[in-house]
Amino acid sequence: VQLQASGGGLVQAGDSLRLSCAASGRTFGLYTMSWFRQAPGKEREFVAGTSSSSGIKPYADSVKGQFTISRDNAKNTMYLQMNSLKPEDTAVYYCAGDYRRKVGSAWSTSSGYTYWGQGTQVTVSS
Repeated sequence: VQLQASGGGLVQAGDSLRLSCAASGRTFGLYTMSWFRQAPGKEREFVAGTSSSSGIKPYADSVKGQFTISRDNAKNTMYLQMNSLKPEDTAVYYCAGDYRRKVGSAWSTSSGYTYWGQGTQVTVSS
């Protein structure tokens, strides 16, 4: 499985961006897909995730109500709609995928994901 993240850029505070993560290869059964981000000098952190049916969508507290994750299985693509962006949202955003179901804190454990995209930079200026 290959994951390709795109859609990042330089925006002003209050703007919106939509990130995309296109999956290719053996994507059938790729149950869990998530977004993580890593700001300079900080550890990679979980942002949001989605199960294959989109029935489970956990979010980090820091982005609840601001970001929306979605998934189009027909297109093998996951999205992250980011609204009301803040300078503290500046980071490299990574998409991740795994065949295993996630429960509870497993969603936010980066070591539990098998596949990773290359990352897309999001910079929010004040």
